[in-house]
Amino acid sequence: MITIGLSLTAFFTIVFILIMVIERRTLFAGFSFLCMLGSYALLAMLIVFRYSHWITAHRLLFDVILFGAFVGVVFLIALPIVLVLMFFVEGIKIIRKEGFKWTNCLSLGLALLVIITTFVIPSLELWKIHPYLFKLWSMVELLFAYLLFMATMYVVSALLNLMHLRKNHHFNYVVVLGAGVIGAKITPLLAARIEKGMEICRANPDCQLIMSGGQGPGEDLPEGEAMAKYAIAQQMPKEHILIENKSSNTIENLHFSQNLMKQPARFAIVTTSYHVFRSLIIARKQHIKCVGYGAKTKWYFALNATIREFIGYLSLTRKMHIVFIILLELLIVGLRIH
Repeated sequence: MITIGLSLTAFFTIVFILIMVIERRTLFAGFSFLCMLGSYALLAMLIVFRYSHWITAHRLLFDVILFGAFVGVVFLIALPIVLVLMFFVEGIKIIRKEGFKWTNCLSLGLALLVIITTFVIPSLELWKIHPYLFKLWSMVELLFAYLLFMATMYVVSALLNLMHLRKNHHFNYVVVLGAGVIGAKITPLLAARIEKGMEICRANPDCQLIMSGGQGPGEDLPEGEAMAKYAIAQQMPKEHILIENKSSNTIENLHFSQNLMKQPARFAIVTTSYHVFRSLIIARKQHIKCVGYGAKTKWYFALNATIREFIGYLSLTRKMHIVFIILLELLIVGLRIH
């Protein structure tokens, strides 16, 4: 059995490393990472069972393993509760600080949705009211479970794409994605992106910084130009800055910025942390090879924005998910018939 555990661990470790090296901008990055962790946990359990007599003979080692197992079980049980409470509290906080609008209600809405679907609706015992209601609710539960699974894969994959062993990758360019400016004033969120971009650019000799963003409603000048002025004021040499001032979304940010580059180019994109992974997915769909770096933002805002980004990802890949959900529902119905 230990041989099987070692084989699974080696297999999932190799798969994870290959995905991270060849193409990490996919949900398979998160899935392979969790499979790898699961294989390590399975291997540890097999080793403990195989050498249980020897372990029990060494009291201190036995106590350490028992305590570790207890902590692990408590963590797995407590984690969902802590997450729901966190989204509930942070959801209220963002509404208080940023105002009441639907985009600021996502964290609170998710927490309430989990509470209602987990505790409230099951307590109504729908199958006793009408069998068709129970069947309908079963389909809704399946959809909800699928979305939670995909959300988990999305978050884990997003975190993996934010991890870099070093800043110097010999980039030729660093593209900073724009955000809204107030008149000509740079917002704190956009300033964090620019500063992160300058940090990465300075770590890569002969690198140029591309400020990418067009002019939107209520803006006195294109975002790219406002960003360039901010960077120059922060002692970034003017000759190291290129301006892209026509884009209005992430797709155009990447496309127009690439047109400014001398090919072949090795480059990174910089945006707010919660926006990095979806930007990388968009780049992959455009067959643009790049990596992403994230700028920090307020925690309560990042949680809410991550949900919004996941909804954006679902919209971007909706056809695939619709087909998969339909096939999954048909499979469940078929199994019940038999």
